[in-house]
Amino acid sequence: MPVASAVEVNGRTYAAPRTCAVVICLDGCEPAYLDAAIERGLMPNLARIRAEGTDRLAHSVIPSFTNPNNMSIATGRPPAVHGICGNYLYEPETGEEVMMNDVRFLRAPTIFSHYYHAGARVALVTAKDKLRALLGSGLSFDDGRSICFSSEHADRATMAANGIEDASAWLGMPVREVYSADLSEFVFAAGVKILGEWRPDIMYLSTTDYIQHKFAPEEEGALSFHAMVDGYLGKIDAMGAVIVLTADHGMKPKHDAAGDPAVVYVQDMLDDWLGTAAARVILPITDPYVLHHGALGSFATAYLPEGCATGEIMARLDAIDGIMLVLGRDEAVRRFELPADRIGDIVIISEERMTIGTSEDRHDLAALKEPLRSHGGLTEQEVPFIVNRRIDLPDAPDLRNFDAFFYAAMAASQ
Repeated sequence: MPVASAVEVNGRTYAAPRTCAVVICLDGCEPAYLDAAIERGLMPNLARIRAEGTDRLAHSVIPSFTNPNNMSIATGRPPAVHGICGNYLYEPETGEEVMMNDVRFLRAPTIFSHYYHAGARVALVTAKDKLRALLGSGLSFDDGRSICFSSEHADRATMAANGIEDASAWLGMPVREVYSADLSEFVFAAGVKILGEWRPDIMYLSTTDYIQHKFAPEEEGALSFHAMVDGYLGKIDAMGAVIVLTADHGMKPKHDAAGDPAVVYVQDMLDDWLGTAAARVILPITDPYVLHHGALGSFATAYLPEGCATGEIMARLDAIDGIMLVLGRDEAVRRFELPADRIGDIVIISEERMTIGTSEDRHDLAALKEPLRSHGGLTEQEVPFIVNRRIDLPDAPDLRNFDAFFYAAMAASQ
């Protein structure tokens, strides 16, 4: 049955949608990608939606990585509330560096779970499996009202664990290679079929940024990818759904004039200054899919040894060419709304064309076939926020990507 009344989630009130509210997280969608494709006539549906609907820019959360932003969109709140502050973190109590894709790290319920328990039909499709468990937290699959699966493991989907049996066979598409545009196309194709056959009240589609890591906005690989996206946007729009298109982060070139990765190896510096392994640098961009970025992004956090002259270390790092900002834990927590117990003593953010590494010998960059493009910092915080309805919206920085379901549900309730 449809949702009869508004739902309260993490201190925000979300309207009861009368038509399906669809949020699309186009991973790594630097606004320039959409502009380049539209200028070349490759996204006529999006061009029309921007003209007839609402076109704004929003800010992502920092660090501008996949997991923190997807879970902010899923909960409507920043990492300080939901706890997911990276793809990867260091647990001082265990001394281990671990992936943050386990539900045990999630500190707030999702919007999806509250709509589900209010009676809504909820559908979630993500490209990479690393997000599936987090997005599906709080859902039950025993009553036919929820679907949650990844295109990466679509053929492994079961009714008990995902609300659908073998999504690959159901869609009639083979499981796609992780490092491909096809993985994202599977997400869109599944979304269109779910919308037509299953008629959800709430749907979330989250893609992968393989193409954005690989191609600049004006290159053919990016243009053809966004032309594909436009075809599916047109289908979803024609089916009457409310669409909010946003992104988890932008994407910028991170290489020098010769095409080599531009990197500041902070662990090597701290080893020189404080002694080998006295400090520990953590790169929250790290995930199982490093072939396209080499675990190099523009945000890092570091744990310093007890008694260390933190202010002096911060000043020395701040003076390094390519470093934009160095903050102590308290200031980083306040400014970026981060969970204090899941970041180090300092936070380091690099400039637009620079990344941060640990030690040079710990990064295998042999798999990078194109000049490095990556994200994580303040220069990748600006993302699109496009609605296929005309509604009153602020602009960045007041508008955040995690406002997506708030406005999607509002528009879908009218």
